[in-house]
Amino acid sequence: MDTADKSKAAIHEFFIQFLQQKEEYESRISATYLEDIRKHIGAEFSLNMTELHTIACIGEQEPINVTSIAEKMNLSKGNTSKIASKLLKAGWVRKAQLNDNKKEVYFRLTPAGKKLFAAHDELHALEKQRMYEFLGRYSDAELELIKRLFADLVDFYR
Repeated sequence: MDTADKSKAAIHEFFIQFLQQKEEYESRISATYLEDIRKHIGAEFSLNMTELHTIACIGEQEPINVTSIAEKMNLSKGNTSKIASKLLKAGWVRKAQLNDNKKEVYFRLTPAGKKLFAAHDELHALEKQRMYEFLGRYSDAELELIKRLFADLVDFYR
């Protein structure tokens, strides 16, 4: 096996390890993350990460309809409708209509939903800061290579 093949094999192995560790990290962090949000907003709730990210999507785009939520989150409209109904019933979102379109249903956050959205946003900012600190160890040229690698991986798995 030549040097390039050895490097490719090592990269593949590290990538598999990365995916496994990322999955374990996400399992650990999800519970912690949701608990941190509960502490921030001082409320009990039962949401999974997709539902929480739906609240974030609505908060970033409101008013927004089911079709747009589904497109932005890469979910089916049926699944998005179920999630929206659950969030509506729980009091995180409310239905709204635009003045020029009384037929279409849009969603907005309630005051409780806005509080949850703000807590979610704050925790995402902390995670982003953590990533920036991690990436601080690399030179500008290395960052360009990493950026290209991840862009290519996105295309590869698309």
